Amino acid sequence: MSTKLFIKYMVSLRCKLLVKDELKKLDLHYVVLELGVIEILEDITKDQRRQLKKNLSKSGLEMMENKKSILIEKIRNVIIEMVHYTDKLPKVNYSDYISEKVGYNYTYLANIFSEVKGITIQQFIIIHKIEKVKELLIYDELSLTEISHRLHYSSVAHLSNQFKKITGSTPTFYKKLKEKRKGNLEDL
Repeated sequence: MSTKLFIKYMVSLRCKLLVKDELKKLDLHYVVLELGVIEILEDITKDQRRQLKKNLSKSGLEMMENKKSILIEKIRNVIIEMVHYTDKLPKVNYSDYISEKVGYNYTYLANIFSEVKGITIQQFIIIHKIEKVKELLIYDELSLTEISHRLHYSSVAHLSNQFKKITGSTPTFYKKLKEKRKGNLEDL
């Protein structure tokens, strides 16, 4: 029988590698190792669970027991993976996508998320999309039009308005600011 564990703050490839190492140290074998979720092949003893929890916490990761926290972390991980680790965002509504991935009705998920996090799922998605825009602007490989298409904005103006609302500056100003900082560093 397998055991499912949920890990908070497990949001990158580095985190996955860290978790793999900790499982190996405890001689535990996994069937699934995704952002925020581990499915261990065997039953885990109380001592192994305690040791894993202790070892993960040293690296800033946290094993979760609370069902609401687990659900919130699943939602966060779906959004982070959707925005930051896929080349194209899904064509379906985000609500349908999240609901399908997490396995619950979207209204239920939205209510719990807002209650626990203090912001809506939509606001959380926007914040992460703007972070992705910043990343893409810094890499300077795509035009603003290409970025807006890639992140499913209806127009460059919509992206720019949302960017300014979240960051306080326009994407163009942000990009120039980054270039100016880079230039100043090169002059040192």
